[in-house]
Amino acid sequence: MRAIISLSAYRLTAYVLALVASVFMAVNPLAAQSILRDAETEALLNDMLEPLVEASELEPGNVDIVLINDPSINAFVAGGQVVYVHAGLLNAADTANEVQGVIAHELGHITAGHVVRFNERTSQAQGITILSLLLGVGAALAGAGDAAMGAIMAGQRAALGSFLAFNRNQEAATDLAGARYLSGAGISGRGMLTFFDKLRDFEIRRGYSQGDEQAYTRTHPLSGDRIQTLRDLLQDDPAWDTPDDPELQERFERVRAKLFGYLAEPQRTFNQYPESDTSIPAHYARAYAFHKDAQVEKALAEADALLEHNPDNPYFLELKGQVLLESGKPEEALVPLRRATELTLNQPLIAGMFGHALIATEDKANYDEAERVLRAAVSRDRFNPFAWYQLGVVYAARGDIPRARLASAEQQVMNRNYPEALRNAQAAEAGLPVGSPDWIRAQDVALQARSELERLRDRR
Repeated sequence: MRAIISLSAYRLTAYVLALVASVFMAVNPLAAQSILRDAETEALLNDMLEPLVEASELEPGNVDIVLINDPSINAFVAGGQVVYVHAGLLNAADTANEVQGVIAHELGHITAGHVVRFNERTSQAQGITILSLLLGVGAALAGAGDAAMGAIMAGQRAALGSFLAFNRNQEAATDLAGARYLSGAGISGRGMLTFFDKLRDFEIRRGYSQGDEQAYTRTHPLSGDRIQTLRDLLQDDPAWDTPDDPELQERFERVRAKLFGYLAEPQRTFNQYPESDTSIPAHYARAYAFHKDAQVEKALAEADALLEHNPDNPYFLELKGQVLLESGKPEEALVPLRRATELTLNQPLIAGMFGHALIATEDKANYDEAERVLRAAVSRDRFNPFAWYQLGVVYAARGDIPRARLASAEQQVMNRNYPEALRNAQAAEAGLPVGSPDWIRAQDVALQARSELERLRDRR
């Protein structure tokens, strides 16, 4: 009988641990996500972020914003000064102002140090959980199986309730901080309210209400409560009637369409943006959808329609170069990609694609330019594994194996392949001139890889 009770308690504990893990993932979902990188999207998000960072009194240039490949409507912080935004949030928003309302909220989490305080609260919740398990074990040993299960369940519920209530209070306080940052930046809070309206409609469709069990287990306050708290505050603010920035809104609509075309199934894109729609966003979305669908000529026709509208838009040029390159026409891709690289002053992601095209021509006469372009790209953005890989290809083709090994190590440490990164960094260090910048960098990469391996061993 005791064995059965122990097994039941084990199953219940496993269930509760899974529930707590799901809560942790709601707060720190980065662990299971992939990052989307696009030069145009990053430029837009940074321009939306900049005035809010200044208003929050965080140090300009020290806050990053990262796009996550996830269709759900979410944004979060996970330590450090980084705001993570899901692609699904951009798709759900109608205006750049709505996204800025979300960003302002997330900056409130950073300024309040909520990620650090999250760890404190999980420790308290674990303390309640352990106490309930001890009480449950005591009751089980006394032969009171029902009492054991009751003690364990009550303790788990108390721990979860304490943690979630604290989290809801944090979210409410962060809403107010976000409203202050919008006001300080002279940005209307209309977008914050309209986006909460969208979330409220979603909650209604899902059947959430104030007094039900689902409300108790929520990590955020109900959107209706958030709107009621914020409406008067935002409407009384001098920035309430400030019109949306038309240029920012135009850029947002382009980026949203671009992401939709890149991420959605082609047929969904064609339904959303039929060929009768001749707007810039529609051309953008269809270009990516046709490219995904291997309809190269149609994709190029959409890119050309964009360039006819603005022949010096670097992102339109990048798109045409990408379609040509990925369709096996690297020679033809060089002209638009070279021009896009020039117009953006060697923007690292665009320069990385240009370097790839130079290498893909298989013309060794292009390798000198490829090396210059790729070295410039990684010097400005070290977190670009694709550019490091391409740079390694150039070095290997020239027989410069130590630098090829170093480039591989840079790529591997970003991909968390720490054993290979350590081996390649050590091999690079052994073959590079002692004291040279690359030799010093090889030591740094080896140290980083070794540190990560030790940390992983300690966790096990």
